[in-house]
Amino acid sequence: MKTFQGVAVVAATALMLAGCADSSPPTAGPSTVPSSSVPIPPTDTPPTPTATPPQPSTPTRSPSTPSPSAPQTGCLDQKLAGLTLRERAAQLIMTGISATGMTSSERSVVRARKPGGVLLMGAGGSLSHTRTAMAAATAAATIDGIQPFVAADQEGGKIQRLKGSGFDRIPAATVQAGWSAQKLTSEATQWGEQLQQAGVNLDLAPVADVVPKSLGDDNAPIGALDRGYGSTPGPVGEHVTAFVKGMHAAGVMTSVKHFPGLGRVRGNTDFSSGVVDTVTVRGDADLAPFAAGIKAGSDMVMVSTVTYTKIDKTNRAVFSPTIVQGMLRGDLQYDGVVITDDVGAAAEVASVPAGDRATLFIAAGGDVVITADASLTSTMINAVVRKAEQDKAFAAQVDASARRVLTLKQNRGLVSCG
Repeated sequence: MKTFQGVAVVAATALMLAGCADSSPPTAGPSTVPSSSVPIPPTDTPPTPTATPPQPSTPTRSPSTPSPSAPQTGCLDQKLAGLTLRERAAQLIMTGISATGMTSSERSVVRARKPGGVLLMGAGGSLSHTRTAMAAATAAATIDGIQPFVAADQEGGKIQRLKGSGFDRIPAATVQAGWSAQKLTSEATQWGEQLQQAGVNLDLAPVADVVPKSLGDDNAPIGALDRGYGSTPGPVGEHVTAFVKGMHAAGVMTSVKHFPGLGRVRGNTDFSSGVVDTVTVRGDADLAPFAAGIKAGSDMVMVSTVTYTKIDKTNRAVFSPTIVQGMLRGDLQYDGVVITDDVGAAAEVASVPAGDRATLFIAAGGDVVITADASLTSTMINAVVRKAEQDKAFAAQVDASARRVLTLKQNRGLVSCG
């Protein structure tokens, strides 16, 4: 198998849990099938966060990408200091709400817990209705001038949360893949402008996963849903870059997904458990589209819930320091916000206590935890607070994650420093 030398080659939730959320039915057999075009390497990569493979170059983050040294650090410090530990923990949770507007139970959770983000679930209504609903959600979650991320899975094709009146019907990624980079950027800008008008500030897209031709539709999370941009890293990376640039031109944040890739699995983690990838290695060539997305300035990187046996056979990716700290923050030198795939309603993590899903991810180096199930919000926040009170090192990680989240929000105009 070729390994990816220099990942900066110029050129991831219930009820169709996208992105995060898929619309495919449960699939049998969650095991990985190695592609004949992607042979298994003769040696394994030790699953240690510090074992970094040779990297001739690393992606350079674009000027639009937030960093801890962003301007107005005084305001940021003030905001952080003004938040209690519980409020900081809440900034690390993204809570699922109905795309047509919060239900009474969701409204109670959002008002009481003030999560750092909300994720639209289910089919949405018109643009004007969505704008009213999201204004209410934003007001309910805002705390001390800190507004929430308002996220949607707006990829296109079978994965498009908002498609009522006022929203374009977005073609599937397999169609977008046939467009030039310039056309995709132009179209993504228009889609982003519609999201912006509707009060949605974060698109959990684009998909950077590479599905081998030999697997195709047998890959339930990506291939079967026409979510991929291609079967080789180069073209996928070019379209990931074009999509990110278009959304950013409209003022909408993006999250490339699902690191380190869902292209070589069969099972869909939303509906199947025990999904593993037995092929992907650290420094893999198929990581190039993620590097391209980072270089283009993607605001977040979403991590999958799959277990990658040749990287860390003990932990799912979202709970793996090797993958989050070693590969994403180390090998790719990514210093931005890291977000989970859904860990609220997904079958893959159902056996893990809900509170542990949040603490394990943060301990691994992640920042924002998605729970499509709003009822788990309090459980996750409580678990983070409890562990931070008992573990100084973990408390420092909570503070670091809250700083990354607020830095991004400040850079995107979601923090008021009056």
